This record gives sequence, C-alpha cells and structure tokens, in this order.
Amino acid sequence: MAPDRIRQHFGTAPRILVMILAGGEGRRLAPLTEERAKPAVPFGGRYRIIDIVLSNFVNSGLNRINVITQYKSHSLEVHISRAWRMSSIMDQFVETIPAQQRVGKDWFKGSADAVFQCLNVVTDEEPDFVCVFGGDHVYQLDVRQMLDYHFLRGAELTVALIPVPLKDASAFGVVQVDADWRIVGFQEKPENPEPMPGRPDHALVSMGNYIFNTPTLVEEVTADAALTESSHDFGKNVLPAMVGRRRMYGYDFSTNVVPGSTAHGRGYWRDIGTLDAYWEAHMDLVSAEPLFDFYNLHWPIRTGRRHLPPAKFVHSDEQGERVGTAIDSLVAEGCIVSGGRISRSVLSPLVRVNSWARVEDSILLDGVDVGRGAQLRRVVVDKNVRIPPGLRIGFDLEADRQRFLVSDGGIVAIRRDTKL
Repeated sequence: MAPDRIRQHFGTAPRILVMILAGGEGRRLAPLTEERAKPAVPFGGRYRIIDIVLSNFVNSGLNRINVITQYKSHSLEVHISRAWRMSSIMDQFVETIPAQQRVGKDWFKGSADAVFQCLNVVTDEEPDFVCVFGGDHVYQLDVRQMLDYHFLRGAELTVALIPVPLKDASAFGVVQVDADWRIVGFQEKPENPEPMPGRPDHALVSMGNYIFNTPTLVEEVTADAALTESSHDFGKNVLPAMVGRRRMYGYDFSTNVVPGSTAHGRGYWRDIGTLDAYWEAHMDLVSAEPLFDFYNLHWPIRTGRRHLPPAKFVHSDEQGERVGTAIDSLVAEGCIVSGGRISRSVLSPLVRVNSWARVEDSILLDGVDVGRGAQLRRVVVDKNVRIPPGLRIGFDLEADRQRFLVSDGGIVAIRRDTKL
C-alpha cells in the first residue's frame, strides 16, 4: 500500500497502528446518546457511526485497529465484537480498549489522556506511525494518501483539514498554515476564527484526524500528562503546544480521492454532533444524488449482518389510500410497510408502518411501530417505540415540547422505549 520510497526507507511496508477515540459522551446528540456512546448511534438505516471510520481504515488496507471506549460503551463494544471480526492469522484485528485506570485512579480525562493511558498498546505493537482518529464523524477518506503525504513531507504530525464557513468555525479547532501547508497556528474553538489564505469567508478547521510518528506521539502525550493545568486534550492542549517545536503539516482533505468516487461528493465531512446535523445528514442520504455515497461498491461501508428477511411493502388499495409505499427513502431489512406511506425518511431494521400512517422527513430506529393513521413529520424516533394510532407528531411544535425534546431546528426526538 505504501509508495516505493516508504518501502525503501523501512525495508518493507511500514507498521501502522490505528487508535480510534470513541469514548465521548456526545451530549448535544441527546436523547440518542442517553443510553449509548455517540459512535454507537445508528446511522443510515443499518449502520453505526463507528462503521464509517472503521470502513475507511479497512478499505485503506489498515487492519490493526484499537477503539478506545469509555462512556456507556456496552452497545459499542458488542457491535464491534460481533460485526468486526478480522483475520488473526493475517495479524489483523479491531479491538476495543475500555478505560482501565492503568496509570492511576482517574478515568480518561481527555482525548490525549486516553491515548496516554493506553500507551502500553503502542509500545507492544512498535508501529512506525500511529493514526489517531475520531470515531464519530461522517466522511470517506483513503488514509493511504494521507500517510503518503505525511511521509513525503517529513512530518512528525499531520492533521486532516477542511474549510468551513467562518461563521461556523468557532465550533472547531481552527488551524493556520503557511504557503507549504506547514501548521503555524492552532486555536481550539476561538471566538474570532482567523480566515484561511485566499478565502476570507472560510477558515481551515481540524477534522480531529491525526497521523503521528510514534516517538512524537509518545513524547507529547507523556509531557502533557505531567501538566496539572492541562485539560489533556489534543485540540486544546497537545497540538497548540507543538506549534513551532515540531514539524506539523496540514493535509487538505479535499485533495483525497476515494476509489470509485465522483467529484460531486468530494470533500464531504460532517460532524453529526447535534440532532439537527444528524437529521440533515440523513436527508442528504435520501436525496437523488447524496454527497455521502453508500452505493460506491469500490469503497463499501461495512457492518455486521443480521439474519432478517427483506423489507416488505403490502396493500395496494389506492382508492382507499391504503398503499404501502416508500419514496426518496432508505428502508432496511426486516421492515414492513403495511399500507402506510413513507417519504424522505430512513427506516432501520424491524420498523413497521401500518395502514394509512404517514412518515415524512423522519428517522425511525430499530423496532419502531407506527400505528394506523399516525402521522410523523421531521421526527427522530429511537428504538422500540410504538406510535399509537392516529397520533400526530411534528405538526405542532409547542405541543410537542410538552412531551418530547425539540431541537433548535424544529426536529422532534423521542427517547427509546418511550411509552406513548
């Protein structure tokens, strides 16, 4: 996978270890994260968010992966153990590393501390490079191209960067680069982000994806661990402290070309950290030409298979308006649309939509049952909820706020197992 120059340098393909940070709470995505870690939140009908980043690495030929977990990690760990079984005979693995208090009595205090407390994994594997990536964003990235860039630049750290509108940049780590894309400044969530060169209405922000030379990673997280005033976070502490001392480069994510992709979706990256962003990402998926392409067979999004029957659509009484249909929608296996109408929506496995029900612009997670004549519009329903017959949700937000969480953008969210 590596270019000839890298092979010549190492005498063989370099050893690369992946560490995915998947321990965050994801509070802004409540109620979907009240019972599960954010990377375990369902996405796209039949996947979990963590499947996106794991697929990027596996598709890139990088199969030595550790997933660092902490917050409400049970469903995430179960999913990975069942869905991501690699070939041990080929020295491949996807393994979870829970918080263990290996170096003291504290749980992970930040992203850098999580890696510091798991340095035994790094020393055991003895990699040449370590990829430290977040586990909760939606994008497609051929990591091999970023590794090539890192090596050819002689970088000690490479950070994946993407332009975002200046008005939105305060939510991210904002990076300044020189003409050669060497990082000369790093600000974590600044009030007044600095524009990027040549685009005064945009700023370069970190995607939270890093490639480190192994000695650099070990030295920097160890030094940070000794600082009592540090938050022990890569974006807040470690990266800003490295500016001017280390060879740090930004990698232009928009130059990354995934096999089988088109220019239409190139550079798509979304932080689905809020209900509104989560809903918007799903509305992209059901569009005629989605920016995030599940159907690129050269870069498949992988997950575990469940032994479920195909989706079924029944009843065709058009005169009585009892027709099982789905338009501009994703419908997962095991679903039954029994005389209901689905439009611009995503249905996870085992959802049932009964006669005369209407579901529009909505996301229904596993096992949701929509009763006869019920109507849902711009609603996210977590698993195992039964919508009573005739109930209307999403049409009177003031009334909905008395019973459910309603986002700033007007998306109604219903907690899992809610009794209505």
